[in-house]
Amino acid sequence: MRHFSDDLLSAVADFGAAACVGVDPHLDLLPNTLRKKFDGKDGVAWRDGAIEAVREFSLGALDALDGVIPVVKPQVAFFEALGSGGVAVLEEVVATARQKGMVVVLDAKRGDIGSTAEAYAKATLDADGPMNAHSVTLSPYMGAESLSPLLARAPARGLWILLRTSNPGADEWQLGGSLPIAEKVARWVFETNESMLGQEGLGPVGVVVGATLPQAEVSKWRAMLPNTWFLVPGFGAQGAGMSDVSAHFRADGTGALVVSARGILFGKGTTAERDWRDAIRARAGAMVQAVRGR
Repeated sequence: MRHFSDDLLSAVADFGAAACVGVDPHLDLLPNTLRKKFDGKDGVAWRDGAIEAVREFSLGALDALDGVIPVVKPQVAFFEALGSGGVAVLEEVVATARQKGMVVVLDAKRGDIGSTAEAYAKATLDADGPMNAHSVTLSPYMGAESLSPLLARAPARGLWILLRTSNPGADEWQLGGSLPIAEKVARWVFETNESMLGQEGLGPVGVVVGATLPQAEVSKWRAMLPNTWFLVPGFGAQGAGMSDVSAHFRADGTGALVVSARGILFGKGTTAERDWRDAIRARAGAMVQAVRGR
C-alpha cells in the first residue's frame, strides 16, 4: 500500500526543498490582463468572467510552478465563492497538479461527524471522488469521531489537522484551560501516527503549525510530535522568514513543509505584470533556494 508520508518525502527529496505554494486566486490581486475579464460587469457576466480569469490564472500558476515546487495547496474557498463553475475549476486544478506530479494538499478545513464526515472523505480524498487530492486539511473541534472516516483513507492519503494557528484570536481557544485543546489534539495525532509510521518514522497525519508562532512554543510541539509532519503556513507575505521556521523541522531536517501563497503568486507589481507566469516561477525558485539554504 502507498504511504502518503513516504510519497511526500520522495517529492521533497526530488526537489531538494520542503516547499509548498498555496493556490489562492484572490480576485482583487489578479494581473490586470485577467481582471479585465470581469471588472465592470455585473451578475452572471461578472461571475462567468471571474471563473474564466481564475481558471487561466490557476492553471497558469501550475505551469509556472511545474518542475520548481513539489507541493501545491489549493484553497477551496476561493473556488467555491464562484459557485459550481468555480468548483469545476478547482477539480481541474487538482487533476492538473496531479498530472504534473505535484503532491496536492486540499485546503478545505473540513470537520463533521458520521455520514457527513464520510461524504467529506469521498469528496476530497477518494480516487473516484471529484477532488482525488493526496491530502486534506481538517478541523478537529468535534473530536476524533469527526476525523475517523477520513483517517480510514490513511496511510495512502494524508490528513493535516489544525493544531496551532497564528491568527490573533487563536490563543484563547487553542491554549486555554488546564489541558489546552491543542495539547489534546497533539496527543491524539502522536498516538494515531505510531500505528502507521512510514519511512523516517513519519506518519500520514500531519498538523498545521503557523510560521509566525514563537520558536519556543514550536519547539514544544516538535518535541511532542517527533513522528509528525508540520504544515507551516505564513512564509513570505505573512511575515515569516526561514529563521522563523527552523524549529518546525526535525533534527534530521525532515518533517516540515513550508507554505507561501500570496508571496509567490502576487509579488510586488503582479497586477501590472505582463509576464506574470515568469514572475511566479522566479519567486518560487527564490523560495526553493531559501528553503534549501535554511
